[in-house]
Amino acid sequence: MKFKKEWLNKNWVSYSIALCIAITFYSIINHFDMILLGLSHIFRFISPVIYGLIIAYILDPGVAFFEKKVFKGKHSRSLSVFTTFILIILALTILGFALIPPIVKSIVGLFSNFDSYSHSLQLWLANLASIAKEYNIDISYLTNAGGDALKQIAGMIPRNINNIISTSVNIGVSLFNLVIAFILAIYFLIYASNLQRSLRAFLKAVLKPNKYNAVAEFWRRVNRIFIRYILCDLLDGFIIGCINFLFMTIMHMPFTALVSVIVGVTNLAPTFGPIVGAIIGGFILLLVNPLMAFWFIIFTIILQTFDGYLIKPVLFGDTLGVSSIMILIFIIVGSRMFGVWGILLAIPTAAICDFIYKDFIWRKNLKQMYEQNTEAEL
Repeated sequence: MKFKKEWLNKNWVSYSIALCIAITFYSIINHFDMILLGLSHIFRFISPVIYGLIIAYILDPGVAFFEKKVFKGKHSRSLSVFTTFILIILALTILGFALIPPIVKSIVGLFSNFDSYSHSLQLWLANLASIAKEYNIDISYLTNAGGDALKQIAGMIPRNINNIISTSVNIGVSLFNLVIAFILAIYFLIYASNLQRSLRAFLKAVLKPNKYNAVAEFWRRVNRIFIRYILCDLLDGFIIGCINFLFMTIMHMPFTALVSVIVGVTNLAPTFGPIVGAIIGGFILLLVNPLMAFWFIIFTIILQTFDGYLIKPVLFGDTLGVSSIMILIFIIVGSRMFGVWGILLAIPTAAICDFIYKDFIWRKNLKQMYEQNTEAEL
C-alpha cells in the first residue's frame, strides 16, 4: 500500500512530456529530409508573404529615418514608406541599366566564343608543357586534366540548354513573386505599428511581466544583430564589387561587369563566398588570358585581406564578436541543413547563440554567487 502511494505521488506527467518531446525530436532528426521537402512545398505558396516581410524588415530603418528626420504630421509614416521605396526602386533601376546590358553582353560573348577561348587555352597549356619539358619538369597531367575539363564544360552547354530555359522561366516567376512581395512590404511597413501593437498585446496577455520583459529584450538584441549584419554585409559586398570593377577597368580586363557582380554577390557569403567568387572570376579570365587570371587572383587575395582587416571591422564594429571556429561550425551545419540561406545567415545566428550562451552562464554564476552569499549570512 505504501509502495502504491509513493508510485502515485511521482510526477509522471513531467516524465511523459519529456519522453514525448524526446521521441518527437528523434523523429524530426530521422526524417529531416522529408520535413524539409514538405516545408519547401509550403514555402512555395507563402514565399511572397515571407519575402515581403523580409523586405519590410530590411527597409524599416530607412523608413524610421525619414519618419523621424524629414516628415512630420499625420501622414508621416505613409510618406516615409513611399519615399523609401521610390529611392530603392530608383537605385535598382540605375543599377539595372548600368549593369544588365554589359552582363548580358559578357555572357553571350563568353558562350559564343567559348570554343575559341578553349582552343587558345589548350595551346597555352601545350606551350607551357613544352617549356617545362626543357627543364625536365613533367606537367603533362596538368595539360591533360585541363583539356578534359574544357571538353566537359563545352559539352555541358548544349546538353543543359533545357535547364537554362527552365531556369529562365523560374527567374520570371521569382520576379513576379518579388513584385508581389514589394507590394506586401509597403502594406507591412505602413501598418507596422498596428501589427507590433497587436503582437505586444498578445504577448502581455500570455506571459508574466518578467517573462514579457525578457522576451522584449531578447528581440531587441536579435533585431540589432540581424539588421546591422544584413545592412553591413550588403554594403560590404557593394564596396568589394566596386573596387574589383575599378581594378579590372584600370587593367583593361574583359568581362568587367560580369566578374565584378560575381565577386560582389559571392562576398555576401562568409568564409567560402570570396573563394568561390575568385575561382569563378579567375576561370572566366583564364579562358581569355591566363596572365590576367593570375593578376586577378593576386588582387583578390589582397582585396580580401584588406576587407577582413579594415572594411569589415569598420562596418561591423564589435556587434558580433563571435569566434572564427564557431562561425565555421555554423556555416557547415547551416549549409547542410538550409543550403545558401544557412550560409548567409550563419554569422548572425552564431552571434545570437553566443549571447544566449553567455547570458545563461552569467545568470548561472549570478545564482551561485547569490546562494553562496545567502549560506554565508546564515
